Amino acid sequence: MPSADARLSIIVPCLNEAAGIVAALDRLQPLRRRSVEVIVVDGGSGDGSVALAAPLADRILAAPRGRASQMKLIVDGLAASGKRWGRFDVDLDGAHPLLRLIAFMMNWRSRLTGIATGDQGLFMTRGLFADAGGFPAIPLMEDIALSKSLKTFGAPLCLRARITASGRRWERHGVARTMLLMWRLRFAYFRGAEPADLAMRYDRPPLP
Repeated sequence: MPSADARLSIIVPCLNEAAGIVAALDRLQPLRRRSVEVIVVDGGSGDGSVALAAPLADRILAAPRGRASQMKLIVDGLAASGKRWGRFDVDLDGAHPLLRLIAFMMNWRSRLTGIATGDQGLFMTRGLFADAGGFPAIPLMEDIALSKSLKTFGAPLCLRARITASGRRWERHGVARTMLLMWRLRFAYFRGAEPADLAMRYDRPPLP
């Protein structure tokens, strides 16, 4: 259990992750021993994820399904840099060689634009999260929308320390196909497309 003055809370959104939740939370146990709080926010799992996560987290919370309502990663202060928000570099877990290139491009693009994605472990001060309005209640692109709001308060701290995000969706639906889909969705979003329409396209099973 973290001390009352813990400065960092790690929020892990979860939905039917029984196959991998224990391994993911095991990696956070050294941080818990250093007074970092680990909170699992479950979006309605029906596969036993909550029971598996309970011994490995400080708190288990229930929330409506959807990353926007589940994920609130807050860091209390970035005094060393003078900045109020940022993100990590990301690696994509998987065997396909293109995943390394995609991760490199994600990190490079983020440094160039000041926009971060949820895969990059967004963090911010509690006060800035409130000032920026929190995660918007949209079904897709909520991380992009939040990044745009955060940029109005200053540039992000881009940490070269890496976190690993799952490459399952990329490999399941085809890496090149998924990459093209994400480019199209992002382009449509910046042209003003409705996030609800984009979410339907994102969730649509790929053609054989």
